[in-house]
Amino acid sequence: MQKPVFDAPFPDAPVSDIDPYETRHLGDPSEFHHVLRRNGPLVWLTHYGVWATGRHRELTEIFKNHRTFCSSRGVGLQDFKTEEPWRPPSLILEADPPEHARMRKVLSSVLSSNALSALRNGFEKEAEQRVERLLGVEEFDGVAELAVGFPISVFPDAVGLTEKNRHFLLDYGNLVFNMLGPRNEIAARAAVRAEQAVAWIAKQCERSNLADGALGSDIYRYADQGEITEVEASLLVRSLLSAGLDTTVIAIGNMLRCFADHPEQWRLLRQHPGRARFAFEEVLRFASPVHTFYRTADEDVEVSGVPIREGEKILLNIDCANRDTDRWPDANVFDITRRPGGQAAFGVGIHACVGRHMAALEAEVLLQALAAKVGRIELTGEPVPEPNNALRGYRKLPMSLKVGD
Repeated sequence: MQKPVFDAPFPDAPVSDIDPYETRHLGDPSEFHHVLRRNGPLVWLTHYGVWATGRHRELTEIFKNHRTFCSSRGVGLQDFKTEEPWRPPSLILEADPPEHARMRKVLSSVLSSNALSALRNGFEKEAEQRVERLLGVEEFDGVAELAVGFPISVFPDAVGLTEKNRHFLLDYGNLVFNMLGPRNEIAARAAVRAEQAVAWIAKQCERSNLADGALGSDIYRYADQGEITEVEASLLVRSLLSAGLDTTVIAIGNMLRCFADHPEQWRLLRQHPGRARFAFEEVLRFASPVHTFYRTADEDVEVSGVPIREGEKILLNIDCANRDTDRWPDANVFDITRRPGGQAAFGVGIHACVGRHMAALEAEVLLQALAAKVGRIELTGEPVPEPNNALRGYRKLPMSLKVGD
């Protein structure tokens, strides 16, 4: 069936008929990035009737201006003001102040530096054991064994989930991110895979199914204190589950690929393992796990000379902005000595990912465990991309860990 064409909203508007959600563009976005960089600060996409930007300046301006560019109308292609959301909106990601601030305060407290510090020893032991088991293995899948295997062995325990059916976390997260795009074949496949996961997730968010003293039960303490309701507590646990695993999985897979492709950077990290946190920040800039979020104009506004009307959506292409040479002259160089301040992989402004420090902790301890034992990270086959409407990473990474330099 032929797709509708949405005419430009005004004469001489920069326009493109490229479809960023075609499978080929999801796997290799270089052509789409070129369109965004060539055509101006914002480009009208005729397939979807939305604006798009891949420039760092405009992207951060829009992210930071939460009063004009709202999140409560959905951070995906769908407009919650005119369409029914497929599930209750996130109280964190898809909410505006003052409700957003009230909910974020709870999650920020639950995910405090003290709470994360208490998890570090357990995370370190699991990372060290996992790396030790893989040393000398001729070939393994880095996605299954490390990118998925490590987070799914520590994150659900931290939240306080049951040990049964944890694979549903991945199916559900895959659905959540794919539903941020159009209802294409990728989203349809994700929906089929997640059919059982949706009910399982809802059950896991109930107080009775969360281990005492874990992060999930800590959220319910705020319901006991009257700061949130029981329903809100359940939805906050859901937010933690839906956003706390997939982005980390993708980021760790991208991290492994970066160091396999840049052995000189791996040698540098081994010499300075204390730079693991900075190295992960550079991974996020160089290979952002999230490629697209949206905002909706809540009023008529102008960005870099481009008039945007109330109700129009703006596609914020994060991975393109993170490679903006106006922001970083050598943006296409992977360099762990860089201080990549301003990278937008986990968002910018009041809606920046509240769980980003958890993801950074997991990546840091895994990097340090690898750096202590592994001389080289080598690909043993061709990486297989995982097309996703909002995430960019790998389905499979054939690789091996070499002990010698």
